[in-house]
Amino acid sequence: MPGPRDPAGRCSCRSTDCLERPLRRLFVGLASGVAACPWPFVLVPLLLSGGLGAGFLFLPQRQANDIEGQFTPTWGPAKAERDFVRRHFPTNDSERFSAPRLPTEGSYAALIAVATNGTSVLDPAAWAEVLLLNATVHDAEYERLCARTTGGCASPNPLLSLRGDAGPPSPGSLRFPVNDSVFLGTALGGVETEGGRVRGARALKLVYYLREDGPEAQDSRQWLESFLRDISSKVAELRLGSIQVTYFTSLSRQQEFEGNAKSVIPLFSITYFLTINFAIISCLRLSCIRNNIWLASCGVLSSGLAVLSSFGLMLLCGVPFVVTVANAPFLILGVGVDDMFIMIASWEQSSRKKEKSNVKSLLTETYAEAALSVTITTLTDVLAFFIGTWTAFPSVRSFCLYTGTAFVFCYVYTMTFFGAILVLNHKREQGNRHWLTCMRVDVGKDQAENSCLYNACCIGSCSRQPSQPEGEHPMSVFFKKYYGPFVTNKWIKLLMVLLYGAYLGGSIYGCTQIREGIDLRNLANDDSYIIPYYDDDDKYFSAYGPRVMVVITERVDYWNESVRLGIESCAQNLENISYVDRNHSESWLRAYTELAKKTKLININSKTNFLNNLTILFRILPSFEWDIDKTQDEIEASRFFIQTVNVTSAVDEKNLLNQLREAAKQCSIPLKVYHPAFIYYDQYLVIVQNTVQNVVVAAGAMLVVSLLLIPNPLCCLWVTFAIASVIVGVAGFMTFWDVNLDSISMINLVICIGFSVDFSAHISYAFVTSGESSANKRAIEALSLLGYPVLQGAVSTILGVVVLAAANTYIFRTFFKIMFLVILFGALHGLVFIPVFLTLFGNFGRSPNTKTKKLELEKL
Repeated sequence: MPGPRDPAGRCSCRSTDCLERPLRRLFVGLASGVAACPWPFVLVPLLLSGGLGAGFLFLPQRQANDIEGQFTPTWGPAKAERDFVRRHFPTNDSERFSAPRLPTEGSYAALIAVATNGTSVLDPAAWAEVLLLNATVHDAEYERLCARTTGGCASPNPLLSLRGDAGPPSPGSLRFPVNDSVFLGTALGGVETEGGRVRGARALKLVYYLREDGPEAQDSRQWLESFLRDISSKVAELRLGSIQVTYFTSLSRQQEFEGNAKSVIPLFSITYFLTINFAIISCLRLSCIRNNIWLASCGVLSSGLAVLSSFGLMLLCGVPFVVTVANAPFLILGVGVDDMFIMIASWEQSSRKKEKSNVKSLLTETYAEAALSVTITTLTDVLAFFIGTWTAFPSVRSFCLYTGTAFVFCYVYTMTFFGAILVLNHKREQGNRHWLTCMRVDVGKDQAENSCLYNACCIGSCSRQPSQPEGEHPMSVFFKKYYGPFVTNKWIKLLMVLLYGAYLGGSIYGCTQIREGIDLRNLANDDSYIIPYYDDDDKYFSAYGPRVMVVITERVDYWNESVRLGIESCAQNLENISYVDRNHSESWLRAYTELAKKTKLININSKTNFLNNLTILFRILPSFEWDIDKTQDEIEASRFFIQTVNVTSAVDEKNLLNQLREAAKQCSIPLKVYHPAFIYYDQYLVIVQNTVQNVVVAAGAMLVVSLLLIPNPLCCLWVTFAIASVIVGVAGFMTFWDVNLDSISMINLVICIGFSVDFSAHISYAFVTSGESSANKRAIEALSLLGYPVLQGAVSTILGVVVLAAANTYIFRTFFKIMFLVILFGALHGLVFIPVFLTLFGNFGRSPNTKTKKLELEKL
């Protein structure tokens, strides 16, 4: 669509159509080829899809649903810290197992027993059932595979080893949280104390660790799988009345997560049904010759072929298939149908103008008008997705690769396959053939002689009068005669400005309340057995958080008193953090120093004496030997432990990690802090940075694309405004809908950019190139031309994802929630806010050379 430009045809400050014009010529050439020989353009996409679809044979091999690998930052600091701990402090779960010293979560099964009716789990009846439960789990096979200490299997709860088969501890006999140097903070929950002594406890946790090193590792996994299969029935057989039991294993989170993709497969068939029906209803015509039902069906088929081709290609190329990718077909289906509506709308407009033209002329004009529109929207969407691959989260990377490639195929198939279908359908119409049977229908002078039933079935009307060409679509009339004048009324404009102010204010407030990070329970189905376990764990055992390793990573002169004082100063700085309880730290160096002071026989102020006398410490406290990486004459690394408290939310986790690492960084001694949970906490360090980076880069790319392909800089400024406004709105309102900023919602914020361009670019371009005299009239013309296609595109995209609202999985519901917000706010901007603001500010930058004629504009 030529805009005002200088006589030489170069780009000017008011017209940037130097790329648009050659693209139009390219599309005209493609249209000529499709119109001349349509069948190859139908058959090649079908054959190509079939060939690439063979990539689905590799789907089982490409599935990569490891939670840590896909939903944590690729280069997270905690992963390097874990590798360091593994190298310097190897575990031996066959002889000297210690759960706090594990570099990983370990291999385990956990049970939480909660006393019923508000009683205590330490009451005799409840305690007896706890012992019965323990005996059921602790079978002969567990005895063979359990992680062991010097006394046998590691106790699932320190109280069991303390009491043995004796009755429960009497009220007041136990101290809490430490009893005789045994830490009970993670063993008893909901504890009621009096004077530091336990009066009762609502819950008790049993954790059964198994060996994960050596040849028993696979047997341990099989035992855990058997545990998950049988535990519910075994607990039911025990007929427990005094306690309720929830359970979890080290396999549970991963197994439940991997089951998510299967749960969404039935929803895809429902989506196709809804989308096909919407497309058919939208394209329904009264004339049984001009009916576009086959066009609608082939448009949906084109989207399906794009999914098949793109996914097959990615699988053939070895790109990991993550469960988040299962969201992509729903999105692609909605967008593909949107492109179909654009093509059909442009084709019908060309047909009304040139009823006697040949098919080549019609398709050439259709491509000249619609193809650029489809190109702009596709290019912006594809750029948004491929920019989204620049992320630290592999799950986001895989989703963006699959979806971006699918958009490319969707575009190619729309320009080829669907264009050829338009040609074939036109030939059917020219031959007066019925849409369903393709049999020739008698029309014209013989129509009056036919029966009413024949005319109704074959012509579309019982009238015996010859059928008339169809006029303007009723929805276009609605936008032109009713909605346009309504929204340009001065009082309605004032109301819309106030409404936008409220929208923007609520959005900005929501952005300040964003919650970061993915809650691991959300990776399971809503009805999963792990949800009650997480609830009990949060309710009764959240007072004491991770027991954090503090690792001295380099050789230091521990025998130098000033060095020891430096280490002590660092330890105290860490203990001064609000999330750390200084009373429960565990340090071999403190114990060694105290031992030297008490006995006065141990000299630790020389290297030789310090190293040689360590054996005395190890005889008294054997576990400290596991905290020192000692060679013959050097200590390569060592560690001590601090106990965290009150880490109950994602904000607490983020603050804890930042404060610990900052305190370690400021220490004069080289320190690292580590706990296996930090692997997941690392997402807090990069999620906001990655999201802002992707959104800013993608928005910049969208602006460049708009400047190159939309020949009006003023229009590009309105597009940029819409992008920023929609992103702020989605980010703010997702907080009100209980959606966290995590790797899943981050995907959708990238999508947001492409869709904000889709809904706003062409409305604003239609306005700035209109030949009407006043701003209100230009807005009405833009809405009459593009209002209905924008509405169709919004509805078709929402239909593509609406079934995900019924999913019982957070991942898919989140995708629906944010896509709904994107489409709602995008359409709201395109149909309400942008037209109103254009009438208020639209004369700035308007070209004086605009022709006073109606332009044929891109439809969206």
